[in-house]
Amino acid sequence: MPELPDVTVYVEHLERRLIGQPLERVRISGLNLLRTFEPSPDDAVGHPVRSVRRLGKRIVTGFEGGLFFVLHLMIAGRLHWKERGATAAGKVGLAAFDFPHGTLTLTEAGTKKRAGLHVVQGEAAVHALDPGGIEPLTCTLKQFEAALTQESHTLKRALTDPHYFSGIGNAYSDEILHRAKLSPLALSTRLDAGETKRLWQATRTVLVEWTDRLRAQFGDEFPEKVTAFRPEMAVHGKYRKPCPVCGAPVQRIVYASNETNYCARCQTGGRLLADRSLSRLLKSDWPRTLEELAD
Repeated sequence: MPELPDVTVYVEHLERRLIGQPLERVRISGLNLLRTFEPSPDDAVGHPVRSVRRLGKRIVTGFEGGLFFVLHLMIAGRLHWKERGATAAGKVGLAAFDFPHGTLTLTEAGTKKRAGLHVVQGEAAVHALDPGGIEPLTCTLKQFEAALTQESHTLKRALTDPHYFSGIGNAYSDEILHRAKLSPLALSTRLDAGETKRLWQATRTVLVEWTDRLRAQFGDEFPEKVTAFRPEMAVHGKYRKPCPVCGAPVQRIVYASNETNYCARCQTGGRLLADRSLSRLLKSDWPRTLEELAD
């Protein structure tokens, strides 16, 4: 799922291409994409784009006259900038938006189409779609701590809850917790002041570093190959590969269709966290330390 760094870079590229340009045509082919009935997307045709911004993991495009397209890419939705008049590719194509200098297409891989487009009138309607999480790059340490400790959750759950923090998902939460040297299963209400500050600093550092890295990677080219799995990541998607800090094999916790990656040596004092899919099967044979795993 595109998260804060990915969405930020999308927004920057869309700003360069769309600001001041009138929408010429809307073609929606995804049956479940449009989540609102009125206004119609066609109501924006002929109106120039006045703003593009991020709202959590959503992309908000504002048109002259106060109409807004609020797009959530979910897990597999991706944007592409094509020649004017291009169509969204095959079965994965959901929509195409034509402008004088090119066409923005939306695709979504897989059979489950979760991406959603809300067309709303006015800032109040946009605000109503905001889950309310604080912005991790601009919040103070005090604000960060207040959001973190609203309820007692694991750090992984707290960081990825859009009601607490804006724009952080599965991938970057793994990287943040590794940088902070904290267990993904540590409880948010049980951190001491030093651990909370370390997590706040790691959150800001990781998100800024990755935003800058993506800007450099894409340059002037529209972002393609937006993915949650990148070779430069420390632990996310790196199960069994060596931790770049200590060399220990990266571990994982699998739950439902999600996976959390962490380094036991850096984050949990060498203790392995129980993986539901295997620990229930192995029971007492489930290894509890890196040493037992090595044996």
